[in-house]
Amino acid sequence: MQTRLIEKSETGIETYLLENGNGMKAQVITYGARIQKLFVNDRYGNPIDVVAGFDDAEEYRNDRGTYFGATVGRVANRIGGAEFSLNGESYKLFNNDGKNHLHGGKEGFDKKLWTVEDCGEASIMLSYLSRDKEEGYPGNLKVGVTYKLSEDNALEIYYEAESDGDTLCSLTNHTYFNLDGRFKSALEHDIYINADAVTVVDSELIPDGQIMRVQNTPFDFTTVKPLGKDIAADDVLLKNARGGYDINYVLNNDGKEPVATAYSRNSGILMSVYTDKPCMQLYSGNFLDGFKGKTVYPYQSAFCMEAQGYPNACNIPEFESIVLKAGEKYSSFTTYAFSCK
Repeated sequence: MQTRLIEKSETGIETYLLENGNGMKAQVITYGARIQKLFVNDRYGNPIDVVAGFDDAEEYRNDRGTYFGATVGRVANRIGGAEFSLNGESYKLFNNDGKNHLHGGKEGFDKKLWTVEDCGEASIMLSYLSRDKEEGYPGNLKVGVTYKLSEDNALEIYYEAESDGDTLCSLTNHTYFNLDGRFKSALEHDIYINADAVTVVDSELIPDGQIMRVQNTPFDFTTVKPLGKDIAADDVLLKNARGGYDINYVLNNDGKEPVATAYSRNSGILMSVYTDKPCMQLYSGNFLDGFKGKTVYPYQSAFCMEAQGYPNACNIPEFESIVLKAGEKYSSFTTYAFSCK
């Protein structure tokens, strides 16, 4: 079906409805280019909203750092010390996470009003122009994100960007999932991640350049297990992340098989994640604390699987670069495919 505008708020936030031929629906808002709602049928054919957020688009302006459903940039995840060097120049970024920079800064892409460029069959493209020195980053960066619902019930996300000067660019989507749709706890979801290693972080969750094998650690999801099976283990990385997962996985990505899956035994919904990015952040909702949205979201009531570049790569030469050269085109994709069993 043709994507259509269904609401416009007093401050200009637009809400669009995407729907495929199978009844799968998504609502996208222009504030932060966010996924507001995503309805997927359970094993009995009942539509379930599987993403956290707010019913009222205006409420996203006061989301207290949850990043519900948001497009995140210019750089996803954390940059240590809120600074980096590029072409011999030092750049100081806004430190919105203690002394560090998180998810694009004080007013990252998640807090910008995006422009709708095109609406198609179950698809929408939005754009934003990030001006030179916004949040401290160099270069005028034009960004585009496209959401599409496929006829085989996948949410496809396509990113593109281009800058007139050398800069950093590493985009992601920060949707919180609970495939039960009840958002009481996410810990019973069965999780698989095709990754043999994670990037080690310090007490402030900043990667320090070390790569750790996951075998015989609580971070091993190479065999399917419940999200909560090892979450209470006596492990410093779990404790530093408020008693849960908030860690970057180095993916074994052949481009054909899913890099991760999540399954709810209650609803029968299986979500499979595909991407061309080298990494994925697993986040178990450790900063949710009874936050009121569409419902009340308790601690660890939802999880994120955020495909991304290497975090803090601008300060760790051994990590794959996230530098975008002037005139070069940035492009990437992430797909969340849904089925039932």
